[in-house]
Amino acid sequence: MFTRMDQSTKQEWEHISEQHMPHIFDMPNRIMGMLKQLQALTLGFSTDQLHHALQTATMARRAGAEDEMVLISLIHDIGKVISVPNHGQIAAEMIKPYVSEDAYHVIRTHQDFQGEHYYQYMGKPQDLRKEYINESWYAKAIEFTDDWDQAAFDPKYKVDSLESFEPLINKFFAAPNFI
Repeated sequence: MFTRMDQSTKQEWEHISEQHMPHIFDMPNRIMGMLKQLQALTLGFSTDQLHHALQTATMARRAGAEDEMVLISLIHDIGKVISVPNHGQIAAEMIKPYVSEDAYHVIRTHQDFQGEHYYQYMGKPQDLRKEYINESWYAKAIEFTDDWDQAAFDPKYKVDSLESFEPLINKFFAAPNFI
């Protein structure tokens, strides 16, 4: 194996690509693992972050949302496992090869849309969502944020089980769009 990329060969890169495949195709299991880790995070809310994710996705599912919207409702906060301040951007980059551009942008910007409901308490502008008003995905972001995400902090809300979302996770994360 090479010790510098500029001295690599085609055969070495074929080997590396082959070695990547099991990891790439294990994405559904890693997503499930990250979702389970959210149960350990309450972060001051009335629910842990797994319940919040399940409630958001359950609400989207019960509203008859498309599969992709249900999926991103479930996984929108998985970036919190790594970093809370920029969790939306982390989650968006993780899912980008598996979802539509619209879904990617909804997750990437969801904090700007959420700010409408609480940024005034933090001395931040509440109208950041207006920056995106002409984007094709704006209406989806409003629906996701206002109908489900911001309303999903009820510890008594009867959520669908994480396992009930597993087929959806398997469907979307079976392989990235570039394979």
